Amino acid sequence: MWKPEPALPDLHFLLDRAGLTREALLAQYRQMCLIRDFEELIAERYAIGKTPNFNMAAGPIRGEMHLAVGQEAVAVGVCSLLTDADAVVSTHRPHHHALAKGIDPGRLAAEIFGKNTGLCRGKGGHMHLFDAEKNFSCSGIVGASYPQAAGAAFSFRAQGQPNVAVAFSGEGAANHGTFSETLTAAALWQLPLVIVIEDNLYADSTPKWAALASTHQSHRAQAYNVPAYLVDGMDVIDVYAAAKRAIERARAGHGPTVIEAVCYRYRGHFEGDGEDYRTREEVELWRTLDPIERLGKRLIRLGWADDATLAELREEAARDAAQAIAFAEESPLPEQREALMGVFA
Repeated sequence: MWKPEPALPDLHFLLDRAGLTREALLAQYRQMCLIRDFEELIAERYAIGKTPNFNMAAGPIRGEMHLAVGQEAVAVGVCSLLTDADAVVSTHRPHHHALAKGIDPGRLAAEIFGKNTGLCRGKGGHMHLFDAEKNFSCSGIVGASYPQAAGAAFSFRAQGQPNVAVAFSGEGAANHGTFSETLTAAALWQLPLVIVIEDNLYADSTPKWAALASTHQSHRAQAYNVPAYLVDGMDVIDVYAAAKRAIERARAGHGPTVIEAVCYRYRGHFEGDGEDYRTREEVELWRTLDPIERLGKRLIRLGWADDATLAELREEAARDAAQAIAFAEESPLPEQREALMGVFA
């Protein structure tokens, strides 16, 4: 859902209507830079020991790895509107959501490395992050975020709490039955739920056009009497404006909303993915819409930042990401006796 770049007066209008200030946009720029740097460093460390024959059990980070480089605007545009008490349920591709929700980058990195200082003492890994203080969780099961977030939303409403639950998913997950089941219950009970579909055009390696008869999953929301927005997921301002309306609606007790954000992941579905289902030209085309570069250019057009200001923010973000990775690398692995700790079965 790419939109042409607005003229300067139109850009001012969009910002005023969304309530976005210079300080808020600079914070979003820095946050997206942090997420980008963090994930690119994770990619570097993940590759250690896995070549020339790819072995996901080798190296300092083991198991599968799903990165969201290119999708930063969706996470930041939504999560910058949330409080710590609001719930976020993410997916198997969760790092950008976790950082945007405010999770400590060092503890996040340590969890990905399987270290004792991680969010779950190294037992969750990159697909099973949990942080009670930030009310953040995720699941490696595709489509699981919808009912889990609906449960949190039901709890908020039952306890009279003014909070919102957000379920992130990919567009492929919206083809699961959990999407329809959750929309039915959430609309019937008017739950404070926002479903955010990150439509990066590919469900694993299956292109969207080969798996969906309609154009967009957000169109399905109409069948459940749920409002929906289709937004440019490479534009943090567009995402923020739609998310603000959806979250305000949920907090006011008016029920769920679906947001479909069309975006693109620059890396494969997983690290080690051969990516023979798409061309290099397609990837490079989407890179011309890069959300960080677009926001940087807008800040300069608005006169709200210059090259030096943006460079300083990028350096700060790069330093924070590097410190997080260093913290994880220097942290100890869990002791063997901890294998049975936290087991409730």
